[in-house]
Amino acid sequence: MFNRIASLFALVAVLLPVQAAAQGIDETINTIFADYTGWYVALIFADLPGTNFSWIALWLVVAALVFTVYFGAIQLRGFAHSISLVKGDYSDPDDAGEVSHFQALATALSGTVGLGNIAGVAVAVGIGGPGATFWMVMAGLFGMATKFTECTLGVKYRNEYPDGRVSGGPMYYMVKGFKERGLPGGKVFAILFCIFTILGALGGGNMFQANQAHAQLSGVLGDYPGWITGLILAVVTFLVIVGGIKSIAQVTEKVVPFMGIFYVGVSLIILLMNFDQIGWAFGRIFEGAFTGLGVLGGFTGALIQGFRRAAFSNEAGIGSAAIAHSAVRTKEPVTEGYVALLEPFIDTVVICTMTALVIVITGVLNVDPETGLYVWNAEAGRISTAGEVAGVELTSAAYAQAFSWFPALLAIAVVLFAFSTMISWSYYGLKAWTYMFGEGAAKETIFKVIFCLFIVIGASANLGPVIDFSDAMLFSMAVVNVIALYLLMPIVKRELASYVGRLKSGEIKRFKG
Repeated sequence: MFNRIASLFALVAVLLPVQAAAQGIDETINTIFADYTGWYVALIFADLPGTNFSWIALWLVVAALVFTVYFGAIQLRGFAHSISLVKGDYSDPDDAGEVSHFQALATALSGTVGLGNIAGVAVAVGIGGPGATFWMVMAGLFGMATKFTECTLGVKYRNEYPDGRVSGGPMYYMVKGFKERGLPGGKVFAILFCIFTILGALGGGNMFQANQAHAQLSGVLGDYPGWITGLILAVVTFLVIVGGIKSIAQVTEKVVPFMGIFYVGVSLIILLMNFDQIGWAFGRIFEGAFTGLGVLGGFTGALIQGFRRAAFSNEAGIGSAAIAHSAVRTKEPVTEGYVALLEPFIDTVVICTMTALVIVITGVLNVDPETGLYVWNAEAGRISTAGEVAGVELTSAAYAQAFSWFPALLAIAVVLFAFSTMISWSYYGLKAWTYMFGEGAAKETIFKVIFCLFIVIGASANLGPVIDFSDAMLFSMAVVNVIALYLLMPIVKRELASYVGRLKSGEIKRFKG
């Protein structure tokens, strides 16, 4: 399998210099990827027998439940302390690392907050009804424990270099953690994870983002060649990522809050304009969570869609966040576990809920006035909507009910979401690349150039099968990573007990606040 993947990778690299001018390359890539990798995509996203619930989504949800129980609902007990850490109350500037707790959180968030919050929620609500929102939030709350586990391990087993740089992530804790526990196979796990990460970074974390950014821009500005969007994004992205994690963090700590404040701000304005309907909307969400309100599959349909989209949105268990958080300045691994658990809360509980409430309140989902149930569009396989739109178009239509100019601003938001996701995934891919091929400026530059060339490819072509394969790679990361988390969670529990004990005794002191 991996020989075939390597051949495909080499072929795409050869085609890169001429892609903007050549015709038919996208169809060629589509055909090659569909022929060679279609079976693998089908395997990763296969549904459990007798359901339409993919086994990979269940894999992530079950892991989240296990870690929540094992660590005594750390997401609830540690939430206040997480806020203190992000504020820098316990940050020692002399600790090893490259970025602050807030910068690490912003970098990791920029890799998860994006199209999943805009289009993914619309897909979940459109198919599973408002009740899908309830299960999405539940999955997000449990996923906080997964992020705590993987990011604690990421910092504990990172490599720290004399010049102050650090490298960390699942590949490091797979080797070092397995060795510490006397477990075999750590190196094999690490190599598999790195292969999946590099391919996932070039596809789902790069080409897909560029492709969707161009689609939104051309929808507002009119049709124009995708390579123009790709070239602009590639140049700007290269200027950011060439500076490494510090440069990436400096950008994401500004872009991510701006995106979040803008999107949540507009959502809040719409909700305040319809304040009298908020209670009704929550009622629809809770009622739909257990009845479906006419949705095909009822309760089960709502639950499946909510869990599926949450698992795909916040990336808890994928392992990507552990790479970003490993760069933090701290000598206490557990502190970054605390910070990381805020990600699913912000991504899924806050932003996804805002989107769902606006969709429900603005009435873009068609309701039968006699029964109060949603009208099911059997042909489309989802709830009938105003204009029969779906995905990001449904979100855009909902917000346009309040502000006619919102679609134009949504295009800007999508570009920013895509840009921040690309620069974060460039770092994830780079760390997997250097783990396999070694550290060094020349080796790192090679990957950064390849990454930026793939931005142009993604914006220019219709790479459906390539994107499907890339998404499969992202969730292949989760298969390997979650197994490692199960095997190493006793180490995290030991670290947590030690940290909490020293915090209570006063040995760990505040530096400010």
